[in-house]
Formats: sequence, structure tokens, C-alpha cells
Amino acid sequence: MAEEQVIETAEAQAEPSAELEQLQTQLTQLETQRAAYESQVVALRGNLAQAVGKYRARLLAETPEVPEELVRGDTPEEVDASFAAARQVVDRIKQRLETQVSAERVPAGAPARGLPDLSALSPAEKIAYGLARR
Repeated sequence: MAEEQVIETAEAQAEPSAELEQLQTQLTQLETQRAAYESQVVALRGNLAQAVGKYRARLLAETPEVPEELVRGDTPEEVDASFAAARQVVDRIKQRLETQVSAERVPAGAPARGLPDLSALSPAEKIAYGLARR
């Protein structure tokens, strides 16, 4: 019977060390996967930043009236939101300027020229005017 207890004890001790080895192997595999995922995340973030930069540049090229300083963001959604806000600012400024210009608008050109009104002149002044025109 003592022999059976020794075998059971040895088996009981062997099981935890085998289980421990298996857990350590799993841990190593999971750490390797985590490192691979982290490198993928870094690469994807770089790609996203590059794509967002190109998207922002295209938006600004299509609408040169929007100042590029007003369009910011790290994601397409953030760029869209800041672009919409910048566009509203530009539209408000444009509307104010148009209102100001229309309030100060002066008709183009000089008034129509006609012949001078000679009815108020005396006969001597009319003769002098006529002789001066020759």
C-alpha cells in the first residue's frame, strides 16, 4: 500500500508540472500573437494616418476657399466634421462680405451726359458760349 501512495504522489506531482508546462507554452504563444497584433496595429495606424492625410488634401484641393488650418482630424469622420465647420465659417464670412458690399454698392459708370441747359443763360452768355465752341 505504501508503494501505491508513492506512485499516486508521484503522479499527482507530475500532473501539475505537465499542466504548468502546457500553460507556459500557451502563454508563450499568446505573447507571440500579442506582439504580432501590436505590430499590425502600428502598421494599420500608419496606413490610416496616410489615408486621412490624402483625404484631407483632396477635400482642400476641391474647395480652395476653405483654409487648411481649420480642417483637422485623425480619422475621416473627424476630418469631415472639421471640414463642415470650416465650410460654415467660410459661408458666414462670404455672406457678411456680400451684405457689406451690397450696402456700399455704387452704380457703375458716370451719369449720362447731355447737352448743357442753356435756357438759364442770358443772350450775351449764349453768344459767348456759341463762339467758344468754334
